[in-house]
Amino acid sequence: MIIFDNVSKAYPRPGGGKKIILENFTATFPPGINIGILGRNGAGKSTLMSMISGSEMPDSGRILRDGKISWPLGFNGGVHGKLTGAQNTRFIADIYGKPRNKVLDFVTEFSELGPYLDMPVRTYSAGMRARLAFGICMAIEFEYYLIDEVIAVGDSIFKKKCKEVFEQRRENASLLLVSHSAGLLRSFCDIGGVMNNGKLTFFNDIEEAIQVHEEILRSSSAAQRRSA
Repeated sequence: MIIFDNVSKAYPRPGGGKKIILENFTATFPPGINIGILGRNGAGKSTLMSMISGSEMPDSGRILRDGKISWPLGFNGGVHGKLTGAQNTRFIADIYGKPRNKVLDFVTEFSELGPYLDMPVRTYSAGMRARLAFGICMAIEFEYYLIDEVIAVGDSIFKKKCKEVFEQRRENASLLLVSHSAGLLRSFCDIGGVMNNGKLTFFNDIEEAIQVHEEILRSSSAAQRRSA
């Protein structure tokens, strides 16, 4: 169970004022429910994931967590650039008390990075970092997986592998998935949340959440054209 209790989060704007991510937000992310998070670029989706994982703190309010929660899995990776892919894998396996060789075998097969696993992660492209981090995360059993667009990387074969492992993991865990792909959200999410203007609104039907998000995008585009 993940509970947000009257949580607020904002960042200062360069020109003055604040960018509000969440304001007095209270909600429960129940186990066994896969949730898709939608919002415009800059709406705060990645910040939300960071707060859920505990890597960012709210300005006020509290976040209660009960269960094993993954780190936010996105293009930033969550891996150390000076270590090789294999070293990162062994290090994270040790942190979570998992057998090194078993985790490394899974990552080697899943990530398809080949000899790059023995090279420093700082030499990787963003997509390669995402493949590595995704493989490590899927090799460890969590009760909540925080996924931020990472499935968008790679070719069709790799994307198919991602979807297959998602299917396996969500039998015993919940997915919190940030994605601009309506098809991906429809495939894996039960309900949806839309972030807009400092609020996160939940919809019991993922299709309704997608429609509301698309309406917001259309309204934003129309407003930009009028002001141009």
